[in-house]
Amino acid sequence: QVQLVESGGGSVQAGGSLRLSCVVSGINFRVLPMGWHRQVPGKERDLVATITYDARTNYADFVKGRFTISRDKDKKAVYLQMNFLDPEDTAVYYCQIEETDRWGQGTQVTVSS
Repeated sequence: QVQLVESGGGSVQAGGSLRLSCVVSGINFRVLPMGWHRQVPGKERDLVATITYDARTNYADFVKGRFTISRDKDKKAVYLQMNFLDPEDTAVYYCQIEETDRWGQGTQVTVSS
């Protein structure tokens, strides 16, 4: 059974940092393109960042220079380091096996001003 389990969300003040983790099981992680997305209630889910199996990355304009996506093949995990957080980053963050309908359960990030 394929599972994606996120962790690392929480509440921080503006300017702070958080690191999200997503551990993948039940599938060959080494070949998977992975991504982080986020969603605010009442709005569509937005792409935040992606990383290919060989660690090429892509970022949404609104996080460039602040967020970093990475992966650890041995731990079967993908990470999202979020720095200089802004209240507008408040959302539920989801990891996804890109180009599939496999998602994690989401982790809440709340940034206060």
